[in-house]
Amino acid sequence: MIANEKIKAAEVQLTGINGEDLGIVPTAEALTMAKKLKVDLVCTSLYQSPPPCTLIAKAQAKQEKASAKKRERRAKVKEIRLTPHIEDHDYDTKKQQCEKILRGGDAVQLVIRLSSSKEGDKAKELLQALLKDLKEAGTQETGIQLSGKQAAVKLNPLD
Repeated sequence: MIANEKIKAAEVQLTGINGEDLGIVPTAEALTMAKKLKVDLVCTSLYQSPPPCTLIAKAQAKQEKASAKKRERRAKVKEIRLTPHIEDHDYDTKKQQCEKILRGGDAVQLVIRLSSSKEGDKAKELLQALLKDLKEAGTQETGIQLSGKQAAVKLNPLD
């Protein structure tokens, strides 16, 4: 997003504060109008000619810039490994780690390593319990997948 004096185009397609179309206006005139109204002139796309620009209140412009930056950042997938025979304290620690990661905006892949095929049911119960406990922090993306030597499930953060 480009704002105010950083806009280099000779003229812009201008939209007013309330969303009204003001037509194609020279950039200097649009900047003068923005200063007079004590707002920012923000260019929404550089791929059009003339570029579409909007008059936006300064606080709102900061907010939009922050939300655009947040959307730009790709969420990482962090893997948390567990065993089917986990102690209560360790379970709580892993749960807290997952909550912290999800609240930070990253996804979590919960993986339980299985040493025998008999541990599959126990691993599935453990993942279901974790999913239930993490309901406030994230949403389940995939179902519980049992495959060979591991059981896994992926959680995405709440928006």
